[in-house]
Amino acid sequence: MPNEATRPTGTHAHSDAPAESTQATPPTGAHHTGTLPHRGLRFLLARRPVLIRLAAWSVLETGQTFLVGYGLARALDAGFLVGRSAVGLGWLGLAGIGAVVGAFGTGRVYRGVADLVEPLRDRLVERVVVRGVREGNGGALSGLTQQVELARDTFAGLVMVSRSFLFTAVGALAGLCSLDPLLLLVVAPPLLTGVSLFATTLRPLARRQETFLLADEALADGLGTVCPGLRDITAAGAEEQVAADTARLVDTEFRAARSLARWGVLRVAALAIGGQLPIVLLLAAAPWLLGHGVTPGGLVGALAYVTQSLLPALQNLVHGLGTSGSRLTVVLRRLTPASTTPPPMPTPPATPVPHATTPPALTLTSVTFAYGTGGDPVLRDLTLALPQGAHLAVVGPSGIGKSTLTALAAGLLRPGHGTIRMYGRPVSETLAQRVLIPQEAYVFSGTLAENLGHLRPDPVPEAELLAAAEAVGLTALLKSLGGPDAPVDPSALSAGERQLIALTRAYLSYAPLALLDEATCHLDPEAEERAERAFTARERPGGALVVVAHRISSARRAGRVLVMDGRETALGTHDDVLRRSPLYRDLVGSWSSEPALALGDTDRVDAVAGSGLAGDGRHVVAHRPVGQVQVPGDLRDGGPLGGQG
Repeated sequence: MPNEATRPTGTHAHSDAPAESTQATPPTGAHHTGTLPHRGLRFLLARRPVLIRLAAWSVLETGQTFLVGYGLARALDAGFLVGRSAVGLGWLGLAGIGAVVGAFGTGRVYRGVADLVEPLRDRLVERVVVRGVREGNGGALSGLTQQVELARDTFAGLVMVSRSFLFTAVGALAGLCSLDPLLLLVVAPPLLTGVSLFATTLRPLARRQETFLLADEALADGLGTVCPGLRDITAAGAEEQVAADTARLVDTEFRAARSLARWGVLRVAALAIGGQLPIVLLLAAAPWLLGHGVTPGGLVGALAYVTQSLLPALQNLVHGLGTSGSRLTVVLRRLTPASTTPPPMPTPPATPVPHATTPPALTLTSVTFAYGTGGDPVLRDLTLALPQGAHLAVVGPSGIGKSTLTALAAGLLRPGHGTIRMYGRPVSETLAQRVLIPQEAYVFSGTLAENLGHLRPDPVPEAELLAAAEAVGLTALLKSLGGPDAPVDPSALSAGERQLIALTRAYLSYAPLALLDEATCHLDPEAEERAERAFTARERPGGALVVVAHRISSARRAGRVLVMDGRETALGTHDDVLRRSPLYRDLVGSWSSEPALALGDTDRVDAVAGSGLAGDGRHVVAHRPVGQVQVPGDLRDGGPLGGQG
């Protein structure tokens, strides 16, 4: 957001520059129609020969599963339990051969899976390249490696676990039926119930998994921009705003995680019902089963089917399809958009085009604000409409709420009651259209060009930097420092020089509404006038300027003056307010008699920076009570006198 001291934090996802659409019309021949399941079904049907080969090799696994239980049951009933050990060993040997044959089939299955998965990977790469190279979508190219490989590996795992469960279940159920249909009646109902319950959770789980991943990414992005910009946030006094925004991101992820966990409980329940309940039922019904013709070997074989085949296969299905399936859905949706119609272009934060019906630049409606729930309101039921192109000066005694008003207009504070709108929209949605420069200007270590381009998404051309410096009055300081590429030491700059850098930075931003909270208090009257006129005279269609004034000249230049006097306010031209407001007449009288005195600040005289003529004897400068005034010569807090810009 274009805030003089909070741009690097990225707290608000709004660009300062006019946004350009990153979507382009898909090239001819690029068709991405249909929903994701429909496209997946078409992909599989187009590879029917591969699916048939995959199923044929999987039949060997079915035989292996069948022999695991059936061979054990026959080894007991026809061999060991009747004293025929050779027969029992023969059946166990047959089951072992089945395991070897099944392993051979599994090896061939991997080849079939590769024949199915690699075309998917190739298609995804093709789609990503089409979007990234031919459409100029740089963000899409990031999917060439990690996202495509993630989709490939996840799809291969899903094919393996789904195929394994299907053929394992067929082999086990066929074995149960061959041993005794009563066993099938005990095992099949809970198995089918568990699988059905799991199937009903797939779509909700996928949606919640996607919601959680998006919330997690949003929180990571937010923290990634906030943490490096903590100094900026503190300098702008935006701690509460940033904390509230971060708390919302945390709460969003927490709610998504909790919703995902609730549906995860159903997944655990499906596993318990389908895989573990049959074991309990077989053991509980053992006397009844043995009394109705089920042999001991058949009962042991049924337990082997459940514990050695069905339960592991169901566990793999639930964990693989439930987690990896949701992840695959998210990745495929990102890599293969379902529609070729480009999304609407985002509204650029460029300045609105003035029109007879255009909304005001800033509107406050019945705004009331207090610090703390029990405190007296600083602003009470304030209503104000600032047209586009207007210049407003805000005046009033110290502590009356002038800085609070600018913080509310900038979106750094939220009103307790009332609404604030910028260009007809809530201020929280239009933060890119305002720039706030506080009294304590923020300058960081780096080059002068980096400081001046602080609110721009891309480096500012040098010609534009020089033109902005000339307009605001920074040229002398720019030359004395050594040009735009010269390094800047904030501690070596005077307060006035820092303010000039901050003002030029705001001038270079794309924000049409400028909020100057005593941002020129360390400049002399000539430099202040030049800086303010740069904003009002700049070709900024729809722009507006709000200045917390501390000199009579600043208020006279403004087309409108807002006098804040507790519960009473007065708004109008300088002459109009001078007639109607006794407080304003008193303030004007104080200004006229003590031009260097800060507005309503009876404790000190502000340091005043001359325009390249610091310390020329024209100004009285102090940082202590009036009467203990020091002579010009130190415009910083204890440092040597430097050139003022």
